[in-house]
Amino acid sequence: MRPNAFLWSQPAALLVLTTAFWAGNVVISKMAVGEVSPGILTFSRWALLGSLLPILYWREVHAGWPVLRHRWRYIVLMGGVGLAMFNLLFYISAHHTTAVNIGIVQGAIPIIVLVGAFYFFGSRLNWIQTVGVALGVVGVVIVALRGVPGALTDITLNRGDILMTTACLFYAGYTLGLKSRPAVSGIVLITFFCAPAAVASVPAVLYEWWSGTIVWPSLKGWLIISYVTLFPSFVAQIFFLRSVDLIGPARCGMFVNLTPIFAALLAVVILGEVFRFYHASALALVLIGLWLSRDRALTTAG
Repeated sequence: MRPNAFLWSQPAALLVLTTAFWAGNVVISKMAVGEVSPGILTFSRWALLGSLLPILYWREVHAGWPVLRHRWRYIVLMGGVGLAMFNLLFYISAHHTTAVNIGIVQGAIPIIVLVGAFYFFGSRLNWIQTVGVALGVVGVVIVALRGVPGALTDITLNRGDILMTTACLFYAGYTLGLKSRPAVSGIVLITFFCAPAAVASVPAVLYEWWSGTIVWPSLKGWLIISYVTLFPSFVAQIFFLRSVDLIGPARCGMFVNLTPIFAALLAVVILGEVFRFYHASALALVLIGLWLSRDRALTTAG
């Protein structure tokens, strides 16, 4: 059996690699500072991916067009708002906060999705899930406040953490939007999302140019663009979709909990960031919150 064929049949390995690639995007966001500006990075990511995917999956894309052409508003909203705004705020936040903080806050996205499903779709929360949501929120607040302040006058909110939290709201909205996705494969859907995501990034590029803050990619910047295009955006998505086919979405969802852990580890090892006690406390609360707030019915069915 070929090594790639063996890997293709191992959902646990595929999911570990997927979450590692997503965590790597957190570290890359810090490495991008000074090498390529957020607008350029976001635009390049989706423009390059949007050029690559139609070549690799042209039959599937062609077959999916009759279904998707009637949902163009949905495609524009999901790609142009959900993906582009998440990435843009994600990369801007890296200029103002640490990769450890970004990873922990990003880990709360499933909790935000659960709350959104409750408010917008009437999904029911049991008391265990409610406790999980509360713990996750407390974890994010601890990160934002850098631990427990000594007095109320000591409370200061970091701009980067606020931007990252806002980015998570956009991605949670994108995730909820997938509930009404058209009947096409995930890779075809992502392919069509790329164009509006790239176009929606153009105003950010123009603003960077107008304000004099634009940073054209250095050699390291191009390597960063290549990583975010190939691994978090493409390979991770392929691996995740394959894992869903093998073991179902519920069991795959539990592996997402590894992302903030990997992000914290990579930030310490690669970037040399300090992992403080309040980080450990916040990470523990977010992970416990994710565990408690998971969809138990789906997990059992998976």
